[in-house]
Amino acid sequence: MIKPLRKAVFPVGGLGTRFLPATKAMPKEMLPVVDRPLIQYAVEEAMEAGIEQMIFVTGRGKSAIEDHFDIAFELETTMHERGKSLDILDATRLKPGAVAYVRQQEPMGLGHAVWCARDIVGDEPFAVLLADDFMVGTPGCLKQMVDAYNKVGGNLICAEEVPDDQTHRYGIITPGARDGALTEVQGLVEKPAPGTAPSNLSVIGRYILQPEVMRVLEGQGTGAGGEIQLTDAMARMIGDQPFHGVTFQGTRYDCGDKAGFIQANIAVALARTDIGPSVREFIARL
Repeated sequence: MIKPLRKAVFPVGGLGTRFLPATKAMPKEMLPVVDRPLIQYAVEEAMEAGIEQMIFVTGRGKSAIEDHFDIAFELETTMHERGKSLDILDATRLKPGAVAYVRQQEPMGLGHAVWCARDIVGDEPFAVLLADDFMVGTPGCLKQMVDAYNKVGGNLICAEEVPDDQTHRYGIITPGARDGALTEVQGLVEKPAPGTAPSNLSVIGRYILQPEVMRVLEGQGTGAGGEIQLTDAMARMIGDQPFHGVTFQGTRYDCGDKAGFIQANIAVALARTDIGPSVREFIARL
């Protein structure tokens, strides 16, 4: 029996050092793509997929994320008095009970961040969304994965084909049988040495996992980069539970990278009817 997916974990405790000095006092997840922060896009993606509870794994200096998804009484009162619509803030008001925050006290890797949410996740399947991976598609990435999950159950990871000379930067899938966008996962390798990757299918920042992964993470040591790697924990579960990769039908922008972040802003701006024409004209002048 496939348990319904109700919860999503957002690991947002990272330091954002690649975007210093912008991220010295502002969480990297609050960097805007046009007029919405990265974390809001990820939350809206989760909402579209039917997620009911958002779990943020935060760290020091991340209070702006909590404020963003709270009611801003002064702002909303002022806007209302001036006759301005509050609709633009709808996706930022998470209802009581629909959001939880837990602190990752040490930056010990993605696997450790996910493990910090174990008590809130409980004995349920859950999604993991990394806001750095900005996903543009219709339907959204997580909705595509949930549709696949409702057919095959088990664990699913989002997959993307990458050039062979970039496989050392990602977790890489050892593929089995393929059925359209679904690929059976027979193994996972975290950042394989150049020339040793089993495929060019990389693991990107969307996951649907069974709660047993928390027990694997409980006793797991450090891996690549001296951190507790989620990829290592998933690899240990392969063979015990169904495991599939879902190739995302859309475009991913790596917003943990400066060039990728700028590309995302340009692409989203050009697609907007309100600002697209003026941005396109500016680019043409350049």
